[in-house]
Amino acid sequence: MDGQARVSTEVVARYAGDAAREVPGVAALVESQLHRHSGVRLSGDRERPQIVVHVRAEWNAPLRQLGREVQRRVTDYLGRMADVHPTSVDVVVEEIALD
Repeated sequence: MDGQARVSTEVVARYAGDAAREVPGVAALVESQLHRHSGVRLSGDRERPQIVVHVRAEWNAPLRQLGREVQRRVTDYLGRMADVHPTSVDVVVEEIALD
């Protein structure tokens, strides 16, 4: 049987968010009502999207390392779980958790 299967952008965004939350130093994703996203925005091509992850970092987390690890984990996870290979993964630290 021939055919194709596609993973919806909502599922890709959820996978990216799950991968980002697993990174030590990420306290949470930051949602935006203005741009209507749950902490992850996708744009561009479905198989090679551009991804932006909005996070709340834990106090004293090394932000440069945190950003690199989020990029690495999101890219790896999407490749394994959905055969999606983003052209970019940008990390925006929106907030610092003070507790």
